[in-house]
Amino acid sequence: MRYWLIKTEPSTWSWQDQVLKKITHWDGVRNYQASSYMKEMKKGDLAFFYHSVHEKKIVGIVEIVREYYPDFTDETGKFCMVDVRAVEALPHPVSLALIKSDPRLSHLSLCRQSRLSVMPIDELSWKIILEMENKT
Repeated sequence: MRYWLIKTEPSTWSWQDQVLKKITHWDGVRNYQASSYMKEMKKGDLAFFYHSVHEKKIVGIVEIVREYYPDFTDETGKFCMVDVRAVEALPHPVSLALIKSDPRLSHLSLCRQSRLSVMPIDELSWKIILEMENKT
């Protein structure tokens, strides 16, 4: 199993929207690097669900339930999407500021490439972030 982080603007698609829908496609990704990461996602992988823009925090966890397939919102036919299922909310969301304050996480794309919407999270970093959630 691999771990990921997917970003969304809560005004466009929020954690509450995801929970209500349960399973939905993760479409609209138009960055080649983010799209490349989505190609690597496998059924059963987990991803942090991150609210971007004003909130800048991890608010939940989703599971990849369908691997990379054509994105029907892409008129060019170049990009694809995956399906995700809401797994659980984080009772204590983990802020970007808290993540950036921990030197063990400084290597994450979240800290280095703020505009990237899909990124891998290594297993140790996943565990560290979950520990942060339990302490906030």
